[in-house]
Amino acid sequence: MPDADFIVLDPRFEAHRVPGATVEKLWTGGRWIEGPAWLAASETLVFSDIPNNRMLAWSRASGETVVFRAPASSANGNTVDREGRLVTCEQATRRITRTEPDGSITVLVAQYEGKRFTAPNDIVVASDGAIWFTDPDYGQGPHYEGVVELAGCHVYRFDPADGSIQQMTTDMVMPNGLAFSPDEHLLYVADTGSTHRPGGPNHLRRFSVAADWTLGGGEIFAIDPLLGFDGFRIDWGGNLWCGAQDGVHCYDPDGTLIGRIAIPERVGNLTFALRREATDLMICGSTSLYRYTVKLPAS
Repeated sequence: MPDADFIVLDPRFEAHRVPGATVEKLWTGGRWIEGPAWLAASETLVFSDIPNNRMLAWSRASGETVVFRAPASSANGNTVDREGRLVTCEQATRRITRTEPDGSITVLVAQYEGKRFTAPNDIVVASDGAIWFTDPDYGQGPHYEGVVELAGCHVYRFDPADGSIQQMTTDMVMPNGLAFSPDEHLLYVADTGSTHRPGGPNHLRRFSVAADWTLGGGEIFAIDPLLGFDGFRIDWGGNLWCGAQDGVHCYDPDGTLIGRIAIPERVGNLTFALRREATDLMICGSTSLYRYTVKLPAS
């Protein structure tokens, strides 16, 4: 019997099916969970519960979820750097931090041209070690303190090697999730400005990346009619796995929506947790953490 959660819209999606896979709810109890990051060395998933001002950790070995950090400065997006360290967007403190192996926190960057960021949202580390992050103003609502200091909402690139910070975009309304293609020749960024501007964007944009990391292009790659784009990840085949209103949407690199995985809550973000034979999609629904196993192209 076909898996009702695995919805094929194009035959190419069949290559990702794992027979017998089902949507598993691993944990529930959040208010809006986000920012999953897989720590491969410990086989642990760290994720944020933003309104509850805490970070949580789920262990593959035990199946248990425990508090990783609380309070957590309203942490949102998380990623892992080239040395396996956790790097985090903190909305309340408007900064990017790194968790060291001993558990201490290092502030990496908190300002651009002498002005504080607005509410760092999602984050990725490139192969050269530079940290790219989005800075919309979702975090500056009634639960957060302070005023907006920077004009506009942009994507930034921070290089820990020399401490430089660059604004990489100029024309986005609410930059949200972001990810590089496997060869890093392309950068995809979600613009979810429809949440704040009537008729505003809710699409994925695709930028070309030059050898000096400057961006070109910026054409629309995909539009979500359900107004649900948020965080996403890209596999080694260049397919985009996107959080959406009705689950996870999978796009081929040519822009075709090839399939969906139905999740009973809106999906804010997801990440990959590799296993020997397949890959677990670790999925942050609105209040719950889910797992679904798929086949992904090898690196």
